[in-house]
Amino acid sequence: MSRVIVQYKVWPEQAGHNENLIRAVYAELAAAKPDGFRYATVKLDDGVTFVHIAEQSGPGDNPLTKLAAFAEFQRGIAERCEEPPVVRQATLVGSFRLFSGD
Repeated sequence: MSRVIVQYKVWPEQAGHNENLIRAVYAELAAAKPDGFRYATVKLDDGVTFVHIAEQSGPGDNPLTKLAAFAEFQRGIAERCEEPPVVRQATLVGSFRLFSGD
């Protein structure tokens, strides 16, 4: 089981565009329905900080890397960000119906 958390801060004028790119990723994920993959994105109350949480229960490559919408999301990420993405591996301590196995 692999869990990753990514956090970054976009420039205020880029927040709406970033959200649209994220929504496109979710639309493509809904169509692809990758097995053993859970994914969530939240925007914090400052309106410009985004946190992505991914969990992959099976072996293999990250299904996001196969999505055209994710490639589009990644294109230009450096220019959209005031603070670049920080990727962290995460260990689940507790969860209530948020992750698999709950």
